[in-house]
Amino acid sequence: DVQLQACGGGLVQVGGSLRLSCAASGFTFEDYAIGWFRQAPGKEREGVSCISLSDGITSYKDSVKGRFTISKDNAKNTVYLQINNLKPEDTAVYYCAGAYGIGCTLYAPMYDYWGQGTQVTVSS
Repeated sequence: DVQLQACGGGLVQVGGSLRLSCAASGFTFEDYAIGWFRQAPGKEREGVSCISLSDGITSYKDSVKGRFTISKDNAKNTVYLQINNLKPEDTAVYYCAGAYGIGCTLYAPMYDYWGQGTQVTVSS
């Protein structure tokens, strides 16, 4: 079974940092793209970053560029999302998702598998 397990969220102050992890299992890592999405209360889910696991190509939502960094560790079948200079508007549940056979995209319907979310709360 394909499984994606996100963790690393928490309560942090404005300006703080977090590193989210997405551990993948049950599929050939390099065949997929992994995306990070978030959903704040009362808002639609949005894609914030993605990475192609075959070639490392990445993409970011404009509003997070320079603060979010996505990376992968093929040996550990894990994708990371480093979030720096956290802002209150980053508060959301963050999800990782896997898409087979495509490149990096922030378009959620392209993703086949979703992990459970991890809560990020930024206090001001």
